[in-house]
Amino acid sequence: MTDAPLSLQDFTSLLSQFHGEAAPAIDAASDADALEAVRTKYLGRAHGWLKDLSAKLGQLEKTDRAAAGAAFNEVRLRVEATLETRRVALTPARVAGALADPTMPARRQWTGAVHPVTQVIDEMIEIFRELGFTVALGPEAESPWYNFGSLNFPADHPAMDLHDTLYLADDLVLRTHTSPVQTRTLQGYAPPIRVLIPGNVHRRDPFDASHAPTFAQVEGLVVDEGITFADLKATLTHFANRFFGKTKTRFRPSYFPFTEPSAEMDVLCGVCHGSGCGVCKQSGWIEILGSGLVHPAVLESSGVDSEKYTGWAFGMGPARTALARHGIPDIRLLYDSDVRFLGQFAK
Repeated sequence: MTDAPLSLQDFTSLLSQFHGEAAPAIDAASDADALEAVRTKYLGRAHGWLKDLSAKLGQLEKTDRAAAGAAFNEVRLRVEATLETRRVALTPARVAGALADPTMPARRQWTGAVHPVTQVIDEMIEIFRELGFTVALGPEAESPWYNFGSLNFPADHPAMDLHDTLYLADDLVLRTHTSPVQTRTLQGYAPPIRVLIPGNVHRRDPFDASHAPTFAQVEGLVVDEGITFADLKATLTHFANRFFGKTKTRFRPSYFPFTEPSAEMDVLCGVCHGSGCGVCKQSGWIEILGSGLVHPAVLESSGVDSEKYTGWAFGMGPARTALARHGIPDIRLLYDSDVRFLGQFAK
């Protein structure tokens, strides 16, 4: 380039030459450093083709400067757009080289799904509905009488102490189980009764691998004439085989204030199939629920004639049942809201 006077035609020819060299050079840049070198050569403010062309505008006739300036700006914008397009195209390759493998598949978009504990509750409800059960609900804030007294808890039972139960006031607690709904159902409806009671409960428990201070619970209650422990065992064994698939079950003697006799029910560990592992604490069995025949005092406290009617009840934690089904080692995983974990159970 020279400082000799230019005609509009000569200036337009220089613009065409500038664009004809800059655009291919930009497209040929293989990485960000090469692209920066091209930018400096053609668009650099300190020196470069574009700065030289800008200086040439002053050498044109005044009558030609407006048309030349318009042509200059048009070519400049086209070259800058080409440069930006190439910069965007090179950016993923630069990031991929530093952080990731560009041949890896794209991250799957999370679209949401039903939580595994909710899946368990829904499936339990469907199984028991087939057996004639209906769903009953009740308040989470209860009086101590509904939460303890109506269920045959002694007045000095340790579960009523502050280290176990959350008191909202002297006469109001956050329910520690869904059993108060059993009392409310017995007060509101005459036998025969078959209800399933899902809901959240609250206890002063530590938050560790097997406990949570707030968790879901599902209880069942059956009251009618001639109900026996054989009915309880047959129904709950049917449930276990439906829910876990064909499996072995066992009942162990236990104690609950509101049932007599009482039993805990275990299923064969689905992870080790009885040989012993960390999930079942090397026992080969996983406890899934507590159960028993309804204590006559519970029936009488709700106005039901215990000489005429008998019943049975059970209670289970859907979160622990989900652990047993899927072999999950830590209950806290169900509360983390980590979509990488929860996405494994999406249906």
